Amino acid sequence: MVESLTSSYKRLMDKVHDIIVLQSATAVVHWDMETMMPPKAVQLRSQQLAMLSRITHKMVTDSEIGKLIEAIMKHPDYEKLTEVQKRNVYLIKKEYDEQTKLPEKLVAELAKQRAITTNVWKRAKAAKDYSIFKPELEKLVELSKEAAEILMKVKETKTPYDALLDIYEPKMTSETVAKVFEELRVGLVSLLKKCETAPKQPDVSILKRKVPIEMQKKIAKEIARFIKYDIESKEAGGRIDETEHPFTTGYYDDVRITTHYYEDNFTSSIFSVLHEGGHAMYEQNLRREWIFQPVGTACSSGFHESQSRFVENIVGRSREFWVYFLPKLKEITGNILADVELDRFVHAVNQVKPSKIRIEADEVTYCLHIIIRFNLERNLFADKISVAELPQVWNQSYNEYLGVKIENDSEGVMQDTHWASGLYGYFPTYALGNIYSGQILEAMEKDLPDWKKRLAAGNFQDIKQWLIKNVHSYGNLYDPADLIRKITGKELTVKPYLDYLTQKYSMLYGF
Repeated sequence: MVESLTSSYKRLMDKVHDIIVLQSATAVVHWDMETMMPPKAVQLRSQQLAMLSRITHKMVTDSEIGKLIEAIMKHPDYEKLTEVQKRNVYLIKKEYDEQTKLPEKLVAELAKQRAITTNVWKRAKAAKDYSIFKPELEKLVELSKEAAEILMKVKETKTPYDALLDIYEPKMTSETVAKVFEELRVGLVSLLKKCETAPKQPDVSILKRKVPIEMQKKIAKEIARFIKYDIESKEAGGRIDETEHPFTTGYYDDVRITTHYYEDNFTSSIFSVLHEGGHAMYEQNLRREWIFQPVGTACSSGFHESQSRFVENIVGRSREFWVYFLPKLKEITGNILADVELDRFVHAVNQVKPSKIRIEADEVTYCLHIIIRFNLERNLFADKISVAELPQVWNQSYNEYLGVKIENDSEGVMQDTHWASGLYGYFPTYALGNIYSGQILEAMEKDLPDWKKRLAAGNFQDIKQWLIKNVHSYGNLYDPADLIRKITGKELTVKPYLDYLTQKYSMLYGF
């Protein structure tokens, strides 16, 4: 490799380093908006985020980056670059090509409108009044459609919605998603019917016992210790805070999770801490030598979700986890849960029951919530439905898919923050994450056939190390379809996930 290629690559990576540092700072500003920011600050915050977005966009679209990419790719010694270096150049070029086509004004308007719409969503949700939310959501959707039309041409996707889906799950198409989701839906509906008609039903009354918030905070700390998510030592790289809608944000040494505590639903925060802890685990165990490089980020939103759902459900809702953790739970809560039996509790936290709220949904019905959202998003960006029609179509879909009646829009179309935040194309990645987690579990069981026995003894470390080696350490070296093939030797397939659910729930429900 001659010096000019080396120096061009170094200059390119220096520029990317500064962009990633700024993006990580913006993430902290977003975190503050959701956790600590006083209500009056929203207008100022929307301007701050618009400014940060504008600066980031200017840095990403700097013509010097374009020149460096061209110089590197046309260099006679280009093939001498390592696989990691080539992947970095590819990822930078993809981002540059896309962002240079988006007008700076549109980028700033989107950032500002997202902040405003999110704030209005909070008020509208509290008031159970979609009419408050609708005008701002309409503005955001229009701006997002404008961006999607531009990105469709750059990415050469079939539809504007595919261009948005590619942001979160690179190279994935809505056509593939629709096909996979239909197979998933059929399998889930069949399993749901078996659970609903099984004679062995759980007693969930124990989950309604009131557990004071202070006790729940202690439980959250204990879970963090179990998954080795450090929020307590002098070297801690994490923290747990409260927010309306749990989320994870951060980068390598500063990855923060949030949860929501309900006194009369203590397991809600238990599973949200496990879920968000899975996200944090992924972020904190990417390769240290890849920090500030595009390759040193997560593969995709779907892969991120595979890790959170793996920790929350495959680990956290397993009988073996509760063999170890229930005594700790009893210790913290004293006489509140003293009489709770293990198998009764495990069946209760794995209850299968159609519900209105996605984040409280069980494993069997969860993906049906996602399929509904995917269908709505796809139709919204194809101009088949309007923002005004969303509540009506939402309510009809919930009745059709889950047999539940939506009483108001706060438990319906306004339950999630994603659309208010402009995250169109993101929802499908939740179900893709579940599908990936099933395939990852199948692969892990070949290497760790006794993982359940280890877990029951309180050993999560072996599972975590397997995930670090086989998932986290690859960072963004491969696109999702290639990474799942690398880990499992197979293409994307629903079967292992449906097999996992069938085996688990047939034992719990006795069918």
